[in-house]
Amino acid sequence: MPELSHRVSTFTDSVIRRMTRISNQYGAINLSQGFPDFDPPKPLLEGLRKTADEGPHQYSITFGAKNFRDALARKAEKTLKRVIDPETEIVVTCGSTEAMMTAMMTVCNPGDKVMVFSPFYENYGADAILSGAEPIYIPLVPPEYDFDLKLIEEGFRQGAKAIIICNPSNPCGKVFTREELENIGNLAIRYDAFVITDEVYEHMVYEPYVHTSMASLPGMFDHTITCNSLSKTYSITGWRLGYLIGPEYVVEAARKVHDFLTVGAAAPLQEAATAGLQMGDDYYRELLRIYTEKREHFLTGLDKIGLKHNVPQGTYFVMVDIQEFLDRPEFSGWTDLQFCEWMIKEIGVAAVPGSSFFREPVNHLIRLHFARQTEVLDEALRRLAKLK
Repeated sequence: MPELSHRVSTFTDSVIRRMTRISNQYGAINLSQGFPDFDPPKPLLEGLRKTADEGPHQYSITFGAKNFRDALARKAEKTLKRVIDPETEIVVTCGSTEAMMTAMMTVCNPGDKVMVFSPFYENYGADAILSGAEPIYIPLVPPEYDFDLKLIEEGFRQGAKAIIICNPSNPCGKVFTREELENIGNLAIRYDAFVITDEVYEHMVYEPYVHTSMASLPGMFDHTITCNSLSKTYSITGWRLGYLIGPEYVVEAARKVHDFLTVGAAAPLQEAATAGLQMGDDYYRELLRIYTEKREHFLTGLDKIGLKHNVPQGTYFVMVDIQEFLDRPEFSGWTDLQFCEWMIKEIGVAAVPGSSFFREPVNHLIRLHFARQTEVLDEALRRLAKLK
């Protein structure tokens, strides 16, 4: 048989999505893949109904419908603290997944190096490989997930073209402080490199922590590509609407990459989602209140069971320590993946093995999420109590 590309042998399929498939097979409660089980806000649903009748149903402009880009620009200006030109500084993509891939392919040549924090959202390593770049992994050290700035400077000295920052961070929930971002940004400017940010959880940051967008810092807009999506903020992960914001010369190139990757995001969904982008600050405050309550409810439940976990500063993910179970004779020699597969079948709850997020040999953590109705979280906690 003809030989396949070498790059596809260097990474696996998505472990997160694999856990969902196994969860579905056994009817488990899916706390692995991070999507909510509640409806999007009414303005989006009303917009969807109207668009179903009135359209558009054909291609929009490849880099995004004008009214959608206009609405995105107005929303992003509050976070980036500058006027965003929707004609030259935005690309609408098929989810933030494509936004990240487009950003990587826009700035990286084959053989370039890109820094990635570990633990990391599993797509980032694959993005680097698919774009021909070599990932350099920078450890985020538990329990606070701090990092050594000297390692980042060493990465830039080695010629790293960019660093990827997920803020707040999936899977560990770290929120990068302004000082941390300024330190990284200063290095990016000094070494004339890019910062590619993933900010999809920007509205899920818990007090006293504060989200700071890298592109909002002095001198950083020209060195930053901001990737985001509507998926998590509006509970529409299946709509696959994302976007990329950056300086004009970067966006001009990114639009060409995007055009030949996917042509464009779904026109009717862009039209329907535009209404959601008109919602005021009250919506985002209420969203944060809801997720703050879910976080406290779920973490309190884990504490009552006696499961060790971190306290996420942002996102809706929590890392749970399973070492005490792996130390039992019946689990001797098991990997975290084997434990997660067993947990789906025997406990009825799906999690993601932490090893899929770490470059380091971490085998004692699993990731759960709490973007579920309270009654579903309560049932998940009842099942997880069987572990004890």
